[in-house]
Amino acid sequence: MKYPVVSMVCSVLFVAVNADIYLHSPRGSNNRHDENTRERRNGNRLFDSQNNERGGYNVGSPMKYYSGSKYQIEWTNQHSCNNANSNCELILQYMCNSDLRDGTRTNTIPDSEDGSKDQQFGMHEDYEYYLWCSLRERNKGLFTADQNLVNKHTAKYTRQDNQGKRYGYECAEEKDYYPYWQPSPWKDIAILTNNAKKCPYYQSESQNVKSRWGCYFSFENLKKAKNQIDNFPKKSLPNNKEDCEKTEFNGIRGVWKEFPAHGLPQPDCRETDFSRDNHLGNGLDGSPNLYNWTLPNIDETKCVFRIRYNISTEDYDSWNTTAEYNGNPTKLDLSDKYGLPSAEVAKNRGFVFKGNPNVKLFADANFELQLAVDTSQYGRTFQDRTHVFSIKERPDSLKGAVIHNLNVRGKRGNIVQVYPAVEYDFVPNTLNIMTGDYVHFQWTGSNNNPLNNAGQGKAGTDRNNALLLTSQLYPEGNDVPFGPGPVFGHYGNNYPSSLNNASFLDLRKTDLIQLSFLKPNNADKDLNNADPYFNLEPRQVTTVGTYHYVCTRNNNFSNRDQKGRISVTKFTMENGALGYMGGVMTSRDGQVVLIADQGVLDGLQKLTLEVWPREEGVRRMESNGAKLSIGEKYVSNFVVISPQTEITVLGKKFQVRMQTDPDASNVNIYVSSTDSSFSSWSKVKSDIGKDGVATFSASRGGVYVAKSDSYTVLIISLCVSILVIFLIAGGGILYFRKNPNKWKQLKESTNLVKRSTQDKV
Repeated sequence: MKYPVVSMVCSVLFVAVNADIYLHSPRGSNNRHDENTRERRNGNRLFDSQNNERGGYNVGSPMKYYSGSKYQIEWTNQHSCNNANSNCELILQYMCNSDLRDGTRTNTIPDSEDGSKDQQFGMHEDYEYYLWCSLRERNKGLFTADQNLVNKHTAKYTRQDNQGKRYGYECAEEKDYYPYWQPSPWKDIAILTNNAKKCPYYQSESQNVKSRWGCYFSFENLKKAKNQIDNFPKKSLPNNKEDCEKTEFNGIRGVWKEFPAHGLPQPDCRETDFSRDNHLGNGLDGSPNLYNWTLPNIDETKCVFRIRYNISTEDYDSWNTTAEYNGNPTKLDLSDKYGLPSAEVAKNRGFVFKGNPNVKLFADANFELQLAVDTSQYGRTFQDRTHVFSIKERPDSLKGAVIHNLNVRGKRGNIVQVYPAVEYDFVPNTLNIMTGDYVHFQWTGSNNNPLNNAGQGKAGTDRNNALLLTSQLYPEGNDVPFGPGPVFGHYGNNYPSSLNNASFLDLRKTDLIQLSFLKPNNADKDLNNADPYFNLEPRQVTTVGTYHYVCTRNNNFSNRDQKGRISVTKFTMENGALGYMGGVMTSRDGQVVLIADQGVLDGLQKLTLEVWPREEGVRRMESNGAKLSIGEKYVSNFVVISPQTEITVLGKKFQVRMQTDPDASNVNIYVSSTDSSFSSWSKVKSDIGKDGVATFSASRGGVYVAKSDSYTVLIISLCVSILVIFLIAGGGILYFRKNPNKWKQLKESTNLVKRSTQDKV
């Protein structure tokens, strides 16, 4: 019997400790439905999260997003990523089909075709998918340590779960390993990893771009095979071509079939954001770790998103450890890992990969410590999934528009009551957009939170609204203004501005009333009689400014501060995260491109690419007293790359292409990156194409602009002419000094000419 040995490299990404992951935007379910208890009722409902029973958000009305819109994904993970403590991968995926549903109850869907059709039960993967997984031979080339998988032959058994428990219709083997070698309905968005050098492998092996092969039996034949395999557990459906074409069930031979790739682009792949051990909270900068997702251009009424958190330790070489080392813990040589002279010494002192080993720490002392080791958890996957949502095709009025989703995360209660969920906040908390963009306000909650959870309004209910804050009333010391243009509303206040004179994102008064009261003629100050779901269709923003707004319902306790900020500029601002694999950032108009090749950056860099229109750049220069020299003029927009510090690995540079005026002459690129007053500029070596595109390399951020000196050519020509005259005159003087007779002859000849002319006159 042969096994797909290629999957050995897939056995790596999983963990040895309790570690949880919770989605907050979009709202992760953690297998909750609509319970009014703090603990979820059924951790087997739809998927194996491996998480704490208290996580998750109740189901609400399905959220409705527009295709191609921008969405900020936020999560918290319990253990470290992107540091030396462990290997860590975060896999972001989605799935859409018409059979997805949240159901109406918390029970696990039955293991039967009839049960799969019962709308009371939630369902993500379908029954045929689970049936094939539960009957298909597991990959026996994988390292399973000392876990007992004897007579457990199918893909529902893994090292992490050797009992084969059922979680909805999830396939345990597919959940535990990435990239998976059999067909999967999940489509890849991104892989965030602590080892970006593996990104080419992840991307090329993704089912987005690479087909899968499997031993195909029809659904009807699978149902018949189920009875036989359940009664004879040593039987299973083959997972390789040779055995597949020899196997027959109910008179029908298996077909080794190709399942096509999803036909999508390769997933994004980069380093994870840094997070520390035992800290289920924000990232280094105090903001949530996040990923900005541009939703696919599809029209699907039922979709689900999931995030998987795969972590593993460095106790053994997980990428190159195969089934050869299963069963006998002493086969796996750990001596190098722990600085011991040989495998025999490691074995004798208890440094072996097995459950709860007794380790002799000192070679010359009879003293041992028992380690709490569970080999099923030295490679572990956690996950969270959303409830069902839709991705809608855009109407003609929104074709080509840039749409930003603005949502709410969190649920009712103080931090102790909701943990490991979070309290209320707007997402994104700070939204940066450009004039002409659209903002789509939308959120959902529940009427069924635990009744004793703290909060305003009717017990158990979530409600949110959004109103512009009133303007600043008193000086607050060295208050640094945030964002562009005039400031509307002030973060330090808690009272909203009057709707009669509020200027919030160009919204009409009817929209302001809807955002404030959630439904027409709502006289309830606590918004109890409004629906927990709210949707204000995308609205265009045309006025530059910085807007501060508040939710009045959830801003009355000291531990709540549900406020948000929207900054609107008239110039493009692109935010990105590039790492070792490099990548491309492009301004919205396509006139500026930043290109980082692989290896230019040695780790994750959060970059911002701004393009100031020429008049905006000139205004900023002049307001800081910066002046052009005589004859100079700006012949490009101002390109701002942040952070304005060294970005690259020492000696390496990224490349920038920017448009300059094609008819400009004597063009040079200059950068100011060390002085906020723009008083210090340095020339950057660049190439200017015939089309006016300037290409240059840089290692740091800064403000870059092209200048042209229109008088330079004229001045150079004049200088050359004067120099020629001086050279001729100087040469003549030197000649006649060396040849005085020639000078005398020239002088006499000149006198003769003068006399001759006088005689003629």
